[in-house]
Amino acid sequence: MAGLFFQNYSKPGPGVGKGESRKKTFVVFFETYFRNFWKLLSVGFAYTICSIPVLSYGLGSVGLTKVTRNISRGKHSFGMSDFLETIQKNWKQALPAGIINAVLTALIFFDLYFFFFTEQDNFTLIGLGVSIFVLVTFSIMKYYMWLILITFRFNLWQIYKNSFKLTFLNIWKNLLLAVILGLFYLVGYWMIVYGGELGTALVLVVAICFFPGFKSLMVQYVAFPSVQKYMIDPYYAEHPDDDIELRRSLGLLPEAEEEDPVFTDEPILTDRD
Repeated sequence: MAGLFFQNYSKPGPGVGKGESRKKTFVVFFETYFRNFWKLLSVGFAYTICSIPVLSYGLGSVGLTKVTRNISRGKHSFGMSDFLETIQKNWKQALPAGIINAVLTALIFFDLYFFFFTEQDNFTLIGLGVSIFVLVTFSIMKYYMWLILITFRFNLWQIYKNSFKLTFLNIWKNLLLAVILGLFYLVGYWMIVYGGELGTALVLVVAICFFPGFKSLMVQYVAFPSVQKYMIDPYYAEHPDDDIELRRSLGLLPEAEEEDPVFTDEPILTDRD
């Protein structure tokens, strides 16, 4: 199939009913989250387990992204089976991408530490500003990286390049999401510092079980519309007949409707001349 998508990740199952609203609103997000609460809880915990060895966190990222992508699109997800299947199909790219991300993140934080604690002058202030800019940019790129990896047939360079472009093409929504997530991190930090053992325990439980699925679903509500607008729609405007079923599986086209039969008698085919 000469289309844009990598492969069909959808399986039969209940999705969004005909005529059901799919507007990406605050209310719809929380309705979707609580409707899939236990599924997101289980895959979020599995993501945490995969991420304990930091260099393998890319495996959990693609699995979690697959589940939350489908849920955000109103498509059915089988939860853990989709999580594991996606890792199996994408580990050759997800594993090195996770290692690259971990190394780059460590380097960025080293730069931040160096420039922040070095005696301040014009050079260190510029270095600190550049490091903060790189950290924010790279953090936002990861909103798109795993989604692009599981959705398209791209190599790693193309995945990083397109993630970088989408960071700035959708800059205001990306920054708003970054601020919202930053507030969650600040609340967690405050609870650890001032909440004592109980606060620390609560933050750990939320971070391990609840927050990964919540965050990933929130990211999909911001990232997928941008991917559709800038990557999917332009391609299929020029190739309208490609990947029809794959596009339906992502909720980009309406499901095919069964036509009412014209003939009521059962046809019996023969090889009669």
